[in-house]
Amino acid sequence: MPQLGETVTEGTITKWFKAVGEQVARDEPLFEVSTDKVDSEVPSPAAGVLSAILVAEGDTVDVGVKLAEITDGPASNGHGPGSDGATAAKQEAPAPAPAPAPAPAPAPPSATSPAAQPGEGSVLSPVVRKLLHENGLDPTTVQGTGLGGRITRGDVESLVGTEPRIDSGEGSHPPAPVPSIAGRTAVATPAGPDRTERSAPGGRSPGGFHDEVVPFTNIRRRTAEHMVRSKATSAHTLMVKEIDYERVEQVRRAHGGQFKAVEGFSLSYLPFAARAAVEALVEFPHLNSSVGEDALIVHHDVNLGIAVDLENEGLIVPVVHNAEELNLLGMARRIRDLADRARNKRLSLDDISGGTFSITNAGPFGTLLTGAIINQPQVAILSTDGVARKPVVVELPDGSESIAIHSVGLAAMTFDHRAVDGAYVARFLARLSEILNDRDWAGEL
Repeated sequence: MPQLGETVTEGTITKWFKAVGEQVARDEPLFEVSTDKVDSEVPSPAAGVLSAILVAEGDTVDVGVKLAEITDGPASNGHGPGSDGATAAKQEAPAPAPAPAPAPAPAPPSATSPAAQPGEGSVLSPVVRKLLHENGLDPTTVQGTGLGGRITRGDVESLVGTEPRIDSGEGSHPPAPVPSIAGRTAVATPAGPDRTERSAPGGRSPGGFHDEVVPFTNIRRRTAEHMVRSKATSAHTLMVKEIDYERVEQVRRAHGGQFKAVEGFSLSYLPFAARAAVEALVEFPHLNSSVGEDALIVHHDVNLGIAVDLENEGLIVPVVHNAEELNLLGMARRIRDLADRARNKRLSLDDISGGTFSITNAGPFGTLLTGAIINQPQVAILSTDGVARKPVVVELPDGSESIAIHSVGLAAMTFDHRAVDGAYVARFLARLSEILNDRDWAGEL
């Protein structure tokens, strides 16, 4: 079982694309795995014959557990899903029970659900079935490019287009389903003459039960473990700088309407900040690094992680790989695409691996200052908070000063003091501010 994200410790096999005894090519999709954060097709690590399947579809196992065997010779006897061999293998190494999924997250359609019925007789993975169902497509009308004409995720996405369907910070998107109260444990609060009984959401009377215990979902538990481990590992230090976004705001006002008409989403402050941060990192590379054994490992490619909120059910940090190669337009498109696919559980393993520096953006909610926790094994994370119109002192052409109204916000850097000192981070933030104020942003659109 591969490691599908830094905080993911287990996965569920949802589909085997090969049966025992069949030939498999290297890098050919072998099975599909589902976690709380990602549904992903996993390629075969080698070519040969699938001689044994040790974990059946629907089983959940820990990262690192042996799933199958690929050999040069004939298949082993009785090692297919549901066979006596598979049953014996599972009895020898029982898999842990599946962790509860987040309450609002809809379960992917199973092979027996109505969504799986179109295209009867075709080989469709759960992810492909779900995409077909969401877009109202009949699988018999889709030309498959996979092995043996199998319909792949890419085939469906190409057919429906790649325009994002969920907003990544501005505008509207389908509201998350309201979690059910079922399965939660109510805690009684004693009633008395000096107490007023409250009603539960939706007008339901809790019958004197005012509190409830909501068990942590798997994603909540893993995030908690990762955050606690990060605080125990890194010497967290916070440094904040006020940023004048007026130059950025002028570009947004002048070109925002046309940008949205062409791209289908709003031009927010985030891609400007991300683009400026990447350029500043090239000049201050020790912030684009990780701490090794008594050494700092400096990364020359900037793989920028962007924290995405999964509708209040947890966070995931997809990665913009080689971000230093993108201009403002490319950065905006890439961030948007990753955020949309993160919320639809359509990220691949590559999309969530290899990050070297992260940005968290609570700005759309009007926050003042965020002291973020470092995403291990990185050494720094930048928080871009709310931008508001405020009076500032400006210098006039004749050298005198005046008061003007500008768009202003805070940029907060949490860094690992083991890796760098405060002066280094201060210079980085100063350079970030300069880039945001001096760059010809309109030219990059």
